[in-house]
Amino acid sequence: MSPQKRQYTLADLSARFELDLHGSGEHVVDGVGTLMSAGPREVTFLANPAYRKELPGTKAGVVILGPADAPDCPTHCLVAADPYLAYARLATLFDPRPAPAPGIHATAVIADSARLGDQVSIGANAVIGDHCEIGDGCAIGPGSVIEPACTLGENCRLYANVSLGYGTRLGKRVMIHPGAVLGADGFGIAFAGDHWEKVPQLGAVVVGDDCEIGASTCIDRGAVGDTVLEEDVRIDNLCQIGHNVQIGAHTAIAGRSAIAGSTRIGRYCLLAGGAGLAGHIEIADRTTIAADSTLFRSVRESGITVSAQLPAQPIREWQRNLIRLRKLDQLAHRVQSLEKQQGKSSNDE
Repeated sequence: MSPQKRQYTLADLSARFELDLHGSGEHVVDGVGTLMSAGPREVTFLANPAYRKELPGTKAGVVILGPADAPDCPTHCLVAADPYLAYARLATLFDPRPAPAPGIHATAVIADSARLGDQVSIGANAVIGDHCEIGDGCAIGPGSVIEPACTLGENCRLYANVSLGYGTRLGKRVMIHPGAVLGADGFGIAFAGDHWEKVPQLGAVVVGDDCEIGASTCIDRGAVGDTVLEEDVRIDNLCQIGHNVQIGAHTAIAGRSAIAGSTRIGRYCLLAGGAGLAGHIEIADRTTIAADSTLFRSVRESGITVSAQLPAQPIREWQRNLIRLRKLDQLAHRVQSLEKQQGKSSNDE
């Protein structure tokens, strides 16, 4: 049986989220949709100017938008200084997924020395090791494994099949999506002439309050010292964070990004999808790294955008450019030679 939809009047939404209402406060909505797909009982939003052309034809019950777009809205609207942020807050009201019910599944395996807080939910086949501390209101999804000596602050949410390695420490309200692994060994190996030997990874992973870690992301434990995420770090799916990496508060990292060991990333940074950072470099606060960029050197100046990638282009054009790229060093020497000759001619005159 599907859960009953939650219903709200526009007057209620306007008051609850402190948004100016243009239209009838008695109109009722019970869901969300896009500008093109939303119906008369659904909420939508306009934040990206690229979609403004869809506003005149929308059939939505209410549109969240900025003050400049309100006069052209054909239906009820809620006016916000930041429409996307307002939508993010409002849309939580319509999430149909139920909260995990407190309780311990019969198939869960919990060490006698582990300490569980109040109102904790432990899913099927979850494993919690010795001397773990699970805070109040935490939810551990089915199949998740928490190795010994881990601590979780209150109201953490681990979805299915999450793994926390020995000694991992989570702050409050940390959310970890399915398949993520925190605290596996970092890639530490030493070459002994004819073979590799493992370097012990003796640190842990420490995650601050209000962080979110995407599905199948891996965050390695420190080799010496800890791998640290400060508060409110947001990491997308399929990312790799190497050992002893430090990530500053409020930084967001999009999918497929990879950060090599001992790199330090500042606060309020943005890494777009596929970004790659070499090890042992530093990234200043409020740096934005464009998609598919690879950085080998530190970024010292705060607040700049860096890019190190070529946009896609027709393949024949790319092939012609690649031929010239291979001759770039040769061409540079020729230019230098010509410049020297030109300088000599000028002196002679």
